[in-house]
Amino acid sequence: MSERRVDPKLLEILVCPLTKGTLSYDADNQELISERAGLAYPIRDGIPIMLPDEARPLGEETTPTPIIGSPA
Repeated sequence: MSERRVDPKLLEILVCPLTKGTLSYDADNQELISERAGLAYPIRDGIPIMLPDEARPLGEETTPTPIIGSPA
């Protein structure tokens, strides 16, 4: 599966809808990060989803990491 990249020109003009602050691009998780709002906006099929209701709080992990071989 090929990873979709977001157009760099689009990233230059996008801002957080809540704070109007700049966003940073997290290519590994396919998210746009707003440090000021504490939110990560998802990118789906190369399209940033700039809805606060769709964003995850930055303190939450994107995918749970399984602990293999740990005692119960």
